[in-house]
Amino acid sequence: MEIYNTLTRRKEKFIPRHPGRVDMYVCGPTTYNFIHLGNARPLVFFDTVRRYFQYRGYRVKYVQNFTDIDDKIINRAREEGVDALALARKYIDEYYRDAGALNVRPADVHPKVSEHLPEIIDLISTLIEKKAAYVVDGDVYFDIGAFPEYGKLSGRTLEEMQAGARVEVDPRKKHPMDFALWKAAKPGEPAWDSPWGKGRPGWHIECSAMALKYLGNNFDIHGGGFDLVFPHHENEIAQAEAATGRPFVRYWMHNGFITVNQEKMSKSLGNFFLVREILDKFPPEVVRFFLLSTHYRSPLDFDDEKMAAAGRGLERFKNSIRLLTEALDQPSREQMNPGDEEFMAALEKNHQDFVAAMDDDFNTALAVGICFELAREVNAYLHNAAGSPCRAALEKAMDLFRSFNEVLGLFRVDERTGRILIEGRPTKGGGLEEALIDLLLEVRQQARAKKDWATADRIRDRLKELGIILEDTPGGVRWKRQG
Repeated sequence: MEIYNTLTRRKEKFIPRHPGRVDMYVCGPTTYNFIHLGNARPLVFFDTVRRYFQYRGYRVKYVQNFTDIDDKIINRAREEGVDALALARKYIDEYYRDAGALNVRPADVHPKVSEHLPEIIDLISTLIEKKAAYVVDGDVYFDIGAFPEYGKLSGRTLEEMQAGARVEVDPRKKHPMDFALWKAAKPGEPAWDSPWGKGRPGWHIECSAMALKYLGNNFDIHGGGFDLVFPHHENEIAQAEAATGRPFVRYWMHNGFITVNQEKMSKSLGNFFLVREILDKFPPEVVRFFLLSTHYRSPLDFDDEKMAAAGRGLERFKNSIRLLTEALDQPSREQMNPGDEEFMAALEKNHQDFVAAMDDDFNTALAVGICFELAREVNAYLHNAAGSPCRAALEKAMDLFRSFNEVLGLFRVDERTGRILIEGRPTKGGGLEEALIDLLLEVRQQARAKKDWATADRIRDRLKELGIILEDTPGGVRWKRQG
């Protein structure tokens, strides 16, 4: 397995700190609003990375923080006239709702800044003791002059960093790029006790402190969006390594930006989309599929037509699972013939190609293409089998769909039966909507049996008006969503 390491700017063979185990830290949201599409990309991608490591047999410890102390939270709370921590708790709850809709599994640990003030204060104290930080009027700043490797992640010189950053002029700093580790209390803002007086932590120190607490030094993977390379992750490295004298992280991974109609997503341009606004228009599996259909390091351009195209593509994938499910529900051959063996060999190649794609820096775009190849192989096999497929071949194909889905997380799985729950496939116990459609199809089938074609056609036509398309096939009726 190879991973592109932002720190070295090249792909490297993945060698974990501990054999058979992967420790990951991914920066989570600042909890002052609902998560937006830019938040969703790293959430979905690193959830997929975690799933793939588990698929490959690794034990994974996954840590993702919540920033619940921050200027944005304080300002938003002031505007709404509520307590800042209460506001943060509200949006943490909303995060779980939106992330859950995208089938993002909760991290093993979701640390909050407000619950780790002792660890943050201890780390700042260590930096002061080691002359890598200094106190000025209750504020504490990191001294970048004490860390000669500052800039190694972004590859920028101090002059370039200073020119490209909004640096607050403060004559108390030793260098303009020195950054706050602790901010002295201001009137009306939440504050906590510290050796330097009441105040609150700066943004960057939280992740260094929490990552070191839960994963220790030199852990395997630290991830986030490309916008975090500088200054956030650059500063994390400086703080952690200045304090411990040891390497902080083995592999740094960063996903590319999301653009909207070729422009960077931003509130000022009016092209800023919350995840739940998108989920009002598109099913969650389509959003996740769209986010994984481009390599994670490449920019991803969003618009409604691209989302609709993703939905059409995913429907082809769903249809193959429907056909395969129906075939498995019918009697099938036990003995194999040369056509079955050829199909089984093609399935094995699909499996090997999928693993190779994901082993190559988690190339989900190529992995998605291999899923479509699997769908074509299945469709062709079922067509050529002429209603008499081999049971072992069908089961191997479904196992492959399940394993690919376990990694990509596109569809949920019925824990009781192990079946992939794709929207639009009649499944007992698949939810109220599915149960009601099942009931209508039973009524329609009874009408057809009685040659009551008017009732049968009316049910079909009314479902079509509601966006449900019926397909009468030799193996029974199938249904899917229009579009």
